[in-house]
Amino acid sequence: MNILILGSGGREHTFCYKLAKSPKKPKLFIAPGNAGTAQLGTNLPIDPTNLEAVAQAMTQHQIDLVVVGPEAPLVAGVHDFIAAHPTLGHIPVIGPKQEAAQLEGSKAYAKAFMERHHIPTAPYKQFTADTLAEGLAYLETIPAPYVLKADGLAAGKGVLIIHELAEAKEALTDMLAHKKFGAASEQVVIEGFLDGIELSCFVLTDGSGHVTFPFAKDYKRIGEGDTGLNTGGMGAVSPVPFNDPAFEQKIHDRIITPTLEGFKKDKLDFVGFVFIGLIRVGDDPFVIEYNVRMGDPETQVVLPRIENDMVELLSATAEKRLNEVTLQISSKAAATVVAVSGGYPEAYEKGKEITGIPNDALIFHAGTTTNDGKLVTSGGRVLTSTGFGTDIHEALTSAYGNLTNISFEGMYFRKDLGFDL
Repeated sequence: MNILILGSGGREHTFCYKLAKSPKKPKLFIAPGNAGTAQLGTNLPIDPTNLEAVAQAMTQHQIDLVVVGPEAPLVAGVHDFIAAHPTLGHIPVIGPKQEAAQLEGSKAYAKAFMERHHIPTAPYKQFTADTLAEGLAYLETIPAPYVLKADGLAAGKGVLIIHELAEAKEALTDMLAHKKFGAASEQVVIEGFLDGIELSCFVLTDGSGHVTFPFAKDYKRIGEGDTGLNTGGMGAVSPVPFNDPAFEQKIHDRIITPTLEGFKKDKLDFVGFVFIGLIRVGDDPFVIEYNVRMGDPETQVVLPRIENDMVELLSATAEKRLNEVTLQISSKAAATVVAVSGGYPEAYEKGKEITGIPNDALIFHAGTTTNDGKLVTSGGRVLTSTGFGTDIHEALTSAYGNLTNISFEGMYFRKDLGFDL
């Protein structure tokens, strides 16, 4: 079986790791991949949003299944493009079609979906450059802190939480009038602030049946104690200690079930991963956001805890047999720590040599490549170290231990993951 994985991050390396362990021994192709995925399959120098190039690669390498890692190709309509292709239309794609991908591609679309299907979330209003004055006036009517979200895709960095009214007004003006996040902030959603603790829920659906993956908690801020700028994610743990059975049942009843029912009512073609960003406020769950793919770095703790054959799991999804599948979840806890380039999430240098990666550790590559036979940095988030234990603190100790000998110029990682648990 030939499988094409679109993407180049730690999430895609983790998928390759799980798929390569299958007794079915699939042949893996990764577009564009990284230095880690190159050890498990064939990297293809393709931009996954270049749909023609993706189709050519599928033909050339006789692909049987496509797994879409990041959100950008889904929002660009890669699934629709393949489904409509005269010779490739029969090949299954794990990832929703373009309309359904708007649940991540547009915050306003997602909020309207939640409102329509009575899914608990924060109150909101949306504004454009033409209604900036109304947005500034609205900020004066709500209590601090102020939550401003760029409507479109902003690589996990388009959400601002601001405590001062004047600063919030300045930020809204920056986003709408000065295009702080480019096209992503042509529309901005202002939300009510929810005070609680966050967790991530992952559901794999084939359009009728579904399985719920282990829950995880990630850490978005660059600084220790959850301070500083938002990033794509600095680490994650699974399971989530405060997600007790009673709370998890509320998530299933109030959020997962109405979300999946909402897909059917709205006739959204959704085959793939639903990532529901949640917050626990008191004893109640609320949705912060939807994503239409697995999280990164949550994938690095969720997939290693799943003991099923990943090829069989994705084949069952493609063939709409998920209602026959029972997930086998390891009782071990997992934790992952992200090592980033100096300066990230703002400007950083590339091409720094990486040394000391241990052979016996679970290290997932993200922003890595090879240059003259040397492993070097090529992105902001460079690699993630995953460890296991009887609980998350033991898992974190293992993950941090794996990083002891790894080094590259400017390397930084948070040393306080799990501090809030």
